[in-house]
Amino acid sequence: MNETYVEWLVKRKTPAYMTLLKILSVMLSACFVLMGFVIFPAFLIGVALGVGAYFIRLNADLEYEYLYLDKELTIDKVMARTRRKRVAVFELDKMEIVAPIKSWHLDNYKNRTDKTVDYSSGEEKQPDKRFLFFYEGGKKVIFEPNEEMIKAMQFVAPRKVFKD
Repeated sequence: MNETYVEWLVKRKTPAYMTLLKILSVMLSACFVLMGFVIFPAFLIGVALGVGAYFIRLNADLEYEYLYLDKELTIDKVMARTRRKRVAVFELDKMEIVAPIKSWHLDNYKNRTDKTVDYSSGEEKQPDKRFLFFYEGGKKVIFEPNEEMIKAMQFVAPRKVFKD
């Protein structure tokens, strides 16, 4: 049996507004809890803000884990290194094209209005290592695989996967 297994983890860049929101929610929560010793309804607001701060912290620190196993790409979202959630599963047979985000191979797909989903680090590095694929004619997915994963995908589908 010829099985190909590649795993890769990409940290998502935390936007500045999420950092600000995280700090602000913790500070407001602490203030309302302290005020709650004097006025009881303020304590309840402080607890609610604390719960909100917890969920903001989970969504501010994101990592995406790509798992390629036998013509199937699985993407998991790791939140604050404590929780894992399966985001999507893509079959290589249903992908139309896989190419670097600035590839000339994608010129024929420029005018399509598909739903765009970004599972990459969220920043453009030099050189840009993000890839893009179109899935089942309705979804445009941006991800950031490593070289080994692209080679494994290209070995299975050489006419769909391009490295430029």
